[in-house]
Amino acid sequence: MGFDNWLESLDETITGVVSDWDIYSTLIATLLISVFAYQVITSRDPDSHPMLLARQSQASAVRQEGQSAVFRSHSTPHGMDLNSGLNVKDPGDSKWARGRDGDLRDIWRRAVGGAVDRENKETGVIGSLMTVYGSDKLVTHKLADVTRQINLIGQHIKQNGGANVAVYLPNSVEFLAALFACAFHDLNAILLPFDESPETLLSLIQKSKADTVIASVGAFPFDIVTESYPALKQMVWVVEEGSKHMDWNEVPKGTGGAVNVSTWQEILHDQEASAGSELPALEKNSPASGKVITFWPNGELVEFPQAVLVSGIAGQLSAVPTVQRIKPEDLFLSAEPLSSIYSLTLMMAALFSNASVVLTSVAVKDPDLVLATKGTSPTIVVASSTTMAKLHTETKDNITTPFYQVVHWFQTRSLVQHGVMPIATVFSRMYDSLRPIIGNTPGKLRLIYVSEPIGAESTPLSAEMLSDLRIYTGSRIIYALTAAPVAGAVSQTGIYDYRVDDGSEKYSHFGVPPPSVEIYLKDTKEHKTSQASSIGEIVVRGPAVVGDEVALGVTGKMKTDHTLALVV
Repeated sequence: MGFDNWLESLDETITGVVSDWDIYSTLIATLLISVFAYQVITSRDPDSHPMLLARQSQASAVRQEGQSAVFRSHSTPHGMDLNSGLNVKDPGDSKWARGRDGDLRDIWRRAVGGAVDRENKETGVIGSLMTVYGSDKLVTHKLADVTRQINLIGQHIKQNGGANVAVYLPNSVEFLAALFACAFHDLNAILLPFDESPETLLSLIQKSKADTVIASVGAFPFDIVTESYPALKQMVWVVEEGSKHMDWNEVPKGTGGAVNVSTWQEILHDQEASAGSELPALEKNSPASGKVITFWPNGELVEFPQAVLVSGIAGQLSAVPTVQRIKPEDLFLSAEPLSSIYSLTLMMAALFSNASVVLTSVAVKDPDLVLATKGTSPTIVVASSTTMAKLHTETKDNITTPFYQVVHWFQTRSLVQHGVMPIATVFSRMYDSLRPIIGNTPGKLRLIYVSEPIGAESTPLSAEMLSDLRIYTGSRIIYALTAAPVAGAVSQTGIYDYRVDDGSEKYSHFGVPPPSVEIYLKDTKEHKTSQASSIGEIVVRGPAVVGDEVALGVTGKMKTDHTLALVV
């Protein structure tokens, strides 16, 4: 009887619903079914498991008195050596043997030799090296020609007694060739920041004790330097195409006649076409002795042994998941001067990964990213926090309609709550013309490296700004804390960390240290580590640090998810 009553009740209910059905019922049912179907069809797994974001770095089991635990990347847990090199394997080496740490020479050898697979066999994939002139002229350089420049320029400088070579050039093929020429010929490369005042430039040259200068014609104050700095022995001018007909070898009277003046093009043309076509023979037990000397924006001089530099490069290569690492299919562009150690480290990582590289004559500080990428379509870009802050402000001011705010809310929800990059929709495409156009092919950009230098003037980025920039550019972003004596980054955000905090903090957090360094926080008068929190002066150490360990002079704290944040 009970079952019959239930069937009778169900029949009456269905009859009542159907009898009252009208057009509004149809619309409501259609809407509910459509919402459910949309959620099922468009649902995606998060890019990273939430548990990986909840505890992003590994703390040591024991901490010393007066400091916090030591924090490392999960890829180099405590008990393992930090990443110290590129694991370069020479022909004939066993695939099970550990490779050499390598140096800058190995990076260029990999760039011209092509990519290798896990069996250390060449795949034949070789990246391109290009330069953008103006807004649309793209020139591809033959790597064999660059190799010839490396050999002949290095030989010329060394034969004329050069040892400390100051490079005063914008981002260019000549800049890279000069750097590798120093590496192959055991010379110290001094990377001078471009577009400095004559007084500042003279001070940097005196501080670095340069005896040779490679500079662009018209950009270097030759008269001022030679009058005040008698130690200068050689001057190599890089002459533009339109000025080659002029005589640049003549030294004006009274301006240091002892200086040996020549031009880059003359050094190359005076040799036979076949001269310098082969790189020097590989010597496994002869590490490069030349250093790379850089200047922090505050004028601090830092000498990077090549062992430190390659450790920082290796740390950047392994700091991101395998599927997101720099690949031969990528096109890499630095919108920051290569005289900056962070952008230089990433440039070397791109060359070692056999990615194609495009150079723009970046000379000004914090350039406009849209202008810097015209004429090409990069997939990976390096930019400063100030550049990205400008881009954020300009884009936010352009898109202010109420309807876009709704679209933006849904895209932010996709990032923050679902943990995935938002996909383009009909509604979001309505505002494509108002978003920044980075490169010639919209949608190709996949990763932006952003640096926040300690002790230098910059514009901080909050977590909310980073989230907006991911939506505006359609690209993932790595936000790195950088310091003068560290090759690469002190700490950087995870590529899949899209979370947004409450917005009260001036800076976003800076994620975790790359696999080449570890950090801890040292007690100060104002801040002391306790069982409940880790806070104090940031100290970084590892093979990617000049001097192995250095205190950075800024206060940081480890958040509950084991990410580093500045205390300001």
